Amino acid sequence: MGHVTSIVERLRAAGCVFAEEEAELLIAAASDDGQLAGLVARRVEGEPLEHVVGWAEFCGLRVEVGAGAFVPRRRSEFLAEEAVALARPGAVVLDLCCGVGALGAAVASQVPGGVELHAADIDPAALAYARRNVAPYGGAVWEGDLYAALPAELRGRVDVLVVNAPYVPTEEIGLMPPEARVHEPLVSLDGGADGLDVHRRVAAEAAAWLAPGGHLLIETSARQAPLTASALTAGGLAVRAAASEELHATVVIGRAPVA
Repeated sequence: MGHVTSIVERLRAAGCVFAEEEAELLIAAASDDGQLAGLVARRVEGEPLEHVVGWAEFCGLRVEVGAGAFVPRRRSEFLAEEAVALARPGAVVLDLCCGVGALGAAVASQVPGGVELHAADIDPAALAYARRNVAPYGGAVWEGDLYAALPAELRGRVDVLVVNAPYVPTEEIGLMPPEARVHEPLVSLDGGADGLDVHRRVAAEAAAWLAPGGHLLIETSARQAPLTASALTAGGLAVRAAASEELHATVVIGRAPVA
């Protein structure tokens, strides 16, 4: 099916750094030569590989994604790891700004005994994928703007609130690779003037939704971490930061008061 060498050459000419690996994934995703030709054409035209093949690898899971959805980034695996470390069996876990639900699924898959999983986002297209990705873990999916999406009975019950909200400053979106700024929704990228508009909104209401001693974990950049931390402190949380040099990832963690 398809001539591998010619596919690799086309991908390489289009600027794909890992052309051999991508060719293998495209061939595996195609049921015949006609479909393969279409998939290769989409990739050569600059569509993200994950959109073309229909899935992304995240924390060892195959997470369903597709056209118009934000693709989970490898750096966010650090956010998932930090959340898993704080989630006891049976914990109430909320993946807010969940996109396709990768973070929630990853956390639920790694906590022994499982968790009570909830995922929420404002983007109905992303939630169509999220429903499938969290289904194996009994996850509930809610549509709406941040906490407004959630059922009232979750208030004060969330043990682990994990958030990968947009944090790219509006003026820097034009500097992002075309794969992101052309093919992913702006709502999943644009963090406002300094990139932290959504972080401040999340932090302002987090304490009301967290259980006593519950944790909010939010991905940010090393540069923006002090401002993210300030927002969590202003929200009444005790704050620390964690970083992974390997994944170039920074996570700010806030803990709700126990009393």
